[in-house]
Amino acid sequence: MSCRMSWLLMRNINKQPYHAFTRFIQRQDIPLAFLFVISLEQSMSERYEDSQLYRIRHSSAHIMAEAMLERFPEAQIAIGPPIEDGFYYDFDLPRPINEEDLQWVESRMREIINAGYDFTVREVTPDEALKFFKQQKYKVELINDLVAGRVDENGNQIAEPAGKITFWTQDTFTDLCRGPHVKNTREINPDAISITFKPPAGAYWRGDENREQLTRIYGTAWESADQLEDYLNLLEEAKKRDHRIIGERLGLFTISPLVGKGLPLWKPYGATLRDTLERWLRETQLDNGYLPVVTPHIGNLNLYKTSGHYPYYKDSQYAPIQVDNDEFLLKPMNCPHHIMIYKSDMHSYRDLPVRLAEFGTVYRYEQSGELNGLTRVRGFTVDDAHLFVAPNQLLDEFKKVVSLIQDIFNALGLSDFRARVGTRDPNSDKYAGADELWEAATAAIIEACDDMGLDYVVEEGEAAFYGPKLDFLVRDVLKREWQLGTVQVDYNLPERFELEYVAEDNSRQRPIMIHRAPFGSMERFVGILIEHFAGEFPVWLAPVQVVLIPIADRHLEYAEQVAAQLKDAGLRVEVDHGKSRMANKIRTNRERHVPYMLIVGDRDMEAGTVSVRLRSDEDLGAMPLADFVSLAVSVSDSKSLELK
Repeated sequence: MSCRMSWLLMRNINKQPYHAFTRFIQRQDIPLAFLFVISLEQSMSERYEDSQLYRIRHSSAHIMAEAMLERFPEAQIAIGPPIEDGFYYDFDLPRPINEEDLQWVESRMREIINAGYDFTVREVTPDEALKFFKQQKYKVELINDLVAGRVDENGNQIAEPAGKITFWTQDTFTDLCRGPHVKNTREINPDAISITFKPPAGAYWRGDENREQLTRIYGTAWESADQLEDYLNLLEEAKKRDHRIIGERLGLFTISPLVGKGLPLWKPYGATLRDTLERWLRETQLDNGYLPVVTPHIGNLNLYKTSGHYPYYKDSQYAPIQVDNDEFLLKPMNCPHHIMIYKSDMHSYRDLPVRLAEFGTVYRYEQSGELNGLTRVRGFTVDDAHLFVAPNQLLDEFKKVVSLIQDIFNALGLSDFRARVGTRDPNSDKYAGADELWEAATAAIIEACDDMGLDYVVEEGEAAFYGPKLDFLVRDVLKREWQLGTVQVDYNLPERFELEYVAEDNSRQRPIMIHRAPFGSMERFVGILIEHFAGEFPVWLAPVQVVLIPIADRHLEYAEQVAAQLKDAGLRVEVDHGKSRMANKIRTNRERHVPYMLIVGDRDMEAGTVSVRLRSDEDLGAMPLADFVSLAVSVSDSKSLELK
């Protein structure tokens, strides 16, 4: 049975979500706030939530809470769910927690695990639950919300009020919980847990910065000590690749408190890197029939009300700006602006598809605690494009967009990726549009995926508010998974804006929209590339491709002459005028990850050669300048990931 048929059966008969083997969530205290693939050995046919690893982590969170209450009897406990690389629990503590506390709690957790306590479950009435947790204010709030049908025990939105509430107990600890858990604490390997591998973090209750700030204790748990060790080693490697540290060291970007948090400033080297990416994608888009457009950074509030972005994303946008009798909004999305460009002219079926592309800057309200270098910012530029197509063009255009994204990923060495079809959650009211439009859009995406032989899963609840989408999840060199390119099919916004084209029979018809962003945001994408390459960018992307290192001052003139010829060949070149010794210059430029270092001395001046050293420390020796130009230009133009 095809994935498409499986999805249709599950969507229309069972009404159950078909999840990927893991749901990646955001964390703000590790580089790039992205999590590692939880288990490369886990079958993709098994949901993470159904796995033994999930139960181990969920149960470990409860065991940690038990130990914490022994250490801090006056603590208030909030929520403690498993997450994709472990678990956490939020506490309201009477004093700041320290390293000694964490060591004690971790040791006590191992004692509880080794004691072999059963996990037992029982149902209670809401009144019984409120009585049991009467001294725990956060649990009381959760219980009241459960009864009212607002959120579940982890603060997630639910649709129906809870008539019964489940308690899970091990040893002396009972928690408000639906499970699942291990049967006995001895199913957890005491040598494969850790809560001291990372520092505690602050977390607002319910994610609301106006509520109490709690202490979040993170933990991780695995099935074996070797898996834990591998994970901790991977974390250490990720710290070395932290784009914030590398970006500062390489002079790519800076964030100034005076300018504002979450508003990165691109320095010359970073701007060069970013511009190289943008020019490459612009040229690729022009070759594929895209038309460039430019739109303003603000728009009338009514524009976003018409599109639905303001009601649906109001909490993540800045407050409207009052100008005379109008209200304006910092642009949260580019698509309404592109729609108005399309609508400004009458289009015939012969004009379609119309492909409008822009590197458009948008603005989102993010809480200060959620900001993270380039990957979570308040102003960012999207490599946005919107295609307006006739129904009979949808499948072909969608596949062309997917092929374009695949080509871009492959050129950057991001060839290990999978696809996820995001559909709407039938239990949520956040989506706009008629059911039949959603069904048609979803079916079109799945048909395209099947036709192209994509490795994909279908996951409910991952759609945009106006339509389903295809996301690409890419693994980097550390096997971390990131969501990058996205393609969305949209029948709703053309309806909202009453878009039309003149069909062959002279009737007025609605076009279908395709939303497309291969990079996502330029800021986030550059952050990912910094960590993927650890700052050692391919030659074509490197801000400085070649540096000339004269052995002595008398070689400076020759170095400048060589640099001029290299620049004429289209290479980005610098001459190191520093007064330090040659060995120090080589070391400094190697640390800058400059691909090619050309050392020039007396012999080079006489012979018209350059002595070539790679950033990998490989010495290619002296070669005629023309030969080096041919090498460097060939490597750069081919966008090779190698240096020669």
